[in-house]
Amino acid sequence: MAFPRLGIGFIGSGFITRFHIRSMVGVRDANVCGVWSPNSEHAESAAQLARELDVGPARRFSSIESMVRDPSIDAIWVCGPNHTREANIQAVCAAIENTPQTLKGLACEKPLARTVAEAKTLKKLVSRVGLHHGYLENQLFAPAVNRGRDLLWQRGAALTGRPYLARAAEEHSGPHMPWFWRGDLQGGGVLSDMMCHSIEVVRHLLTAPGSSRSSIRPIRITGHIASLKWTRPTYSSELRRLMGDQVNYQSKPSEDFASVTIEYEADDGSLLLGEATTSWNYVGAGLRLSMELLGPEYSMSLNSLDSGLRLFFSRAVQGQAGEDLVEKQNADVGLMPVVVDEATEYGYTAENRHMVRAFLAGEPPDVTFDDGVEVVELLMAAYMSAEQGQTLALPPDGLDRFVPAVARGAWMRRGEN
Repeated sequence: MAFPRLGIGFIGSGFITRFHIRSMVGVRDANVCGVWSPNSEHAESAAQLARELDVGPARRFSSIESMVRDPSIDAIWVCGPNHTREANIQAVCAAIENTPQTLKGLACEKPLARTVAEAKTLKKLVSRVGLHHGYLENQLFAPAVNRGRDLLWQRGAALTGRPYLARAAEEHSGPHMPWFWRGDLQGGGVLSDMMCHSIEVVRHLLTAPGSSRSSIRPIRITGHIASLKWTRPTYSSELRRLMGDQVNYQSKPSEDFASVTIEYEADDGSLLLGEATTSWNYVGAGLRLSMELLGPEYSMSLNSLDSGLRLFFSRAVQGQAGEDLVEKQNADVGLMPVVVDEATEYGYTAENRHMVRAFLAGEPPDVTFDDGVEVVELLMAAYMSAEQGQTLALPPDGLDRFVPAVARGAWMRRGEN
């Protein structure tokens, strides 16, 4: 019996696209059929990776429009840089309006947009052409996160009461590409880049399995941002050497640390707290994801670097630097944890399996652009709180028009708000 398969085309050919392509090894009902990027060599390289992994007959396309119109393409995954997102989605929607619609859906990487206004524009674009849309937030699909959540709610919460405090953190030594470091292109600093993960994990853990997202309501938010490492002269010079002259943290820095506390009200009126931190200044083996959930008589904790596999290399092992042990790997000697299957452990495989099956069934995924808009609203409210130095009731006035000072190049040098 033949089962339907979803032909996927990728917009973007960089780090995150390749993570998605590797995850498709575990997605049975999808084929990677195309890649478009303004860098044709990178696009061909990403397509070749898909062919080598045998996850589809991927080929490089010369334009977004030609990829959308190709009969092998059933859905688009938007994975390009933040500052190209609106133009890329506009191109997809324009191609749909000018040709008989063949696409079943469009999925977009995090964060959905750089401002609330931009996020709402993207939602309107895809809604106008009738596309099912998915917001790609991989950590909500991480197997350990969901197994722990389900067990605590089934056993602990059922007997002693709902959980009341969740924490999440994502930390590493800094992004791969120059545009991430630029507030004007990325939309901010580490808060814009990674807090979208952590605040969604917090909300996910505090929400009962099977309950709607609206069963807990964010009511107040407190945000803090700081530049702790990369505005120090030694490190700002190193950053400029590595990323180029357009990244200058002496004149136009972005925050490299952020913390957010969100107060939620549950549907029974109880108060819940979510705490999230992110940083680009973590010194350790590599990317560290940590999560906690606490209730009256139970708790869970998760650390992605608590791996079951560890390797040791003495000083005599002088190999080439790489990321073959863990994403954002910071060392190549000593005792090192190994994340064996990052695409699965970080949630990309389950995320893509879910999106593919929803689009094939002609249904909206569990996580859509509506959720992506709300995430951007929380990110912008966190920036507002940090700039004003106070806790804000949600939603604060002026949120739709707000652009963070970091994104405007107006944030104070070595500042802490």
